[in-house]
Amino acid sequence: MADVSMRQMLEAGVHFGHQTRFWHPKMGPYIFGERNKIHIINLEKTVPLFGDAMSFIGRMASKRGKILFIGTKRAAQEAVAREAARCGMPFVNRRWLGGMLTNFKTVKQSIKRLKELEERINSGSLERVTKREALQLRREYDKLNLGLSGIKDMERLPDALFVIDVGFEKIAVAEAIKLKIPVIAVVDTNCKPDNIDYIIPGNDDAISAINLYAKAAADAVMDARMTMSAAATGAQDEFVELDENGEPVLRRGAGDGRGPEGTAEDAARKAKRKVIPKKKVARKATSGPADENETPE
Repeated sequence: MADVSMRQMLEAGVHFGHQTRFWHPKMGPYIFGERNKIHIINLEKTVPLFGDAMSFIGRMASKRGKILFIGTKRAAQEAVAREAARCGMPFVNRRWLGGMLTNFKTVKQSIKRLKELEERINSGSLERVTKREALQLRREYDKLNLGLSGIKDMERLPDALFVIDVGFEKIAVAEAIKLKIPVIAVVDTNCKPDNIDYIIPGNDDAISAINLYAKAAADAVMDARMTMSAAATGAQDEFVELDENGEPVLRRGAGDGRGPEGTAEDAARKAKRKVIPKKKVARKATSGPADENETPE
């Protein structure tokens, strides 16, 4: 996971809260003080909480979980769409449609309709209808695409939500809480942190701060996937293929130009091969050739 230091948070303006007259008392434990009637967030508390949130995102990604990125306010739209697309996660960055989670079955029908219209537009079939019908279909497509383009490949409910500004996205948060979907959220000094599973106390208005949150979340997802891929590759390398004489076999297709299949003769020999762990091969090499009367393992 890519760590974010306190200096990076200071440079991004994460420590700037809202005006003191708009503060929520439940955010008191995360406030360091005030300056020019603006609350200053205590980054000594934000840094470890941010790390916990990114670790959770990484764990979810390593289990092939889907994390829905949400940021529909103007300052968050670009960063949320860019970083979610970079790590291959669904996102909502224009408008949250009521019931997008609690009424997901109906939303899936809208997604199906969006894909149908997209296919018709791309195939050029709209040229075979009247101009009025084509205009109506394009307007329908634009309307659906505005709200659903980021989730059109989401086949099921997400495993977690990553939210910028819980106050602005209160409907999405309420739906997630109702369905018991974990919520990771940036919470500013004017918001209520209740029922948020992983709180990130910080500025939810500055574009630089939002870029930092979204980039770190995407990096956590990608790092977890790389770790998972490396572990899978290592597990495959734990075994080596032997021929009928007990000698390691070089896999074909890597540099001999014969392709992965080999010849019919290779296929016949392959049937006589067996696969054993590398450790046994090493022990066999050190102990020397087996006695003729000795029963092989």
